[in-house]
Amino acid sequence: MTSPLRYVTEGIRHFRNSLHLKKNGLKRYPGTAKEISAKILRDCWNGRFFQTSTTNFPQFWTRDFGMCTESLMKLGYKKEVEQTLRYALKRFSKYNRVTTTISPTGTPFNIFTSAVDSLPWLMRSLTILNNKQLIKDFHSFLESQTNEYIQKFVGKDGLVKQQQYSSIKDFAIRKSSCYDNCMLGMLQLSLAELKLDNPLERFDYEFLIRHHFWNGNYFCDDLTKQRYVAADANIFPFYCKIINDKKIMKRAFAFIHVYQLDEPFPLKYTQKSAPVTFVWQEQFMKNYERDSIWMHIGPIYLKLLKTIDKKRADMYITRYTKMIEHFGTYPEVLTAKGKPFTAPFYHCDQGMLWCANYLTL
Repeated sequence: MTSPLRYVTEGIRHFRNSLHLKKNGLKRYPGTAKEISAKILRDCWNGRFFQTSTTNFPQFWTRDFGMCTESLMKLGYKKEVEQTLRYALKRFSKYNRVTTTISPTGTPFNIFTSAVDSLPWLMRSLTILNNKQLIKDFHSFLESQTNEYIQKFVGKDGLVKQQQYSSIKDFAIRKSSCYDNCMLGMLQLSLAELKLDNPLERFDYEFLIRHHFWNGNYFCDDLTKQRYVAADANIFPFYCKIINDKKIMKRAFAFIHVYQLDEPFPLKYTQKSAPVTFVWQEQFMKNYERDSIWMHIGPIYLKLLKTIDKKRADMYITRYTKMIEHFGTYPEVLTAKGKPFTAPFYHCDQGMLWCANYLTL
């Protein structure tokens, strides 16, 4: 369990960084969007592991690194990816838990609670690296964590239990979200590829995701099946290779576009009016995860969009290029109008590791 002191420490650090960013603005890197992104990646490598950003998040985040692992490998960072994963596994195994985050001082902790997606993203990174010695070294730990994970998060029906967990949209209160259930499908595939004990192998996640979340037009955000479009719910069934039907992808992505979640840049989680309930902390960062534009899932969406509508994908990639060159960095999150997000206690981060996914578009 994460101590309250850890949250206070992290909160103070973020607040100080935000004050600095508000006062001085985003740090500008010279050059083209590709040159800017390449410099950011070099700055995110601290000699021990890839940190998530150069400012607010100078630590290892399991989810963020998992989203970038494939691109980092393609960009020639295999040695650094291996070193990052070995660092993370050493810290996790020392404390006998896989968490959302490892503090700058090396302590694993969760924001805000245990997350359904931490172990799946870690396993996916290991699958992409495909280092048999690393798996061997941590084999017992990974299998014990998998068994604990199943007991904690997975119901008898194979779905995520309807409790509050941290997730990709960790301010939102959702009941067994589509995204979280896609993480189970992704974990199932990774365990099989890594030849680890696979308690999820008996479940058919293609059927479960389609049966419980697809309404004929788009995937619902969670099991409450409220009528609004959530971007993460309509990206990850395809990204996780659970749903491979291009007709369904075209339909779901059409609704992302109809609800303008990809304008002016991909990608907003939802429209501002969507009836999503948030944790109390969201009051300090209003709209942070409502209709703000998130730069980690944008490139993931664009990679998928290229497979069904290359012309529109290229249009957004051009906008990304101009935006990166305009700000001179790869920002964390923008307002609905495309400006750096700011709130009384927080300012948009800069120099995000996520630029790796832009570089491989």
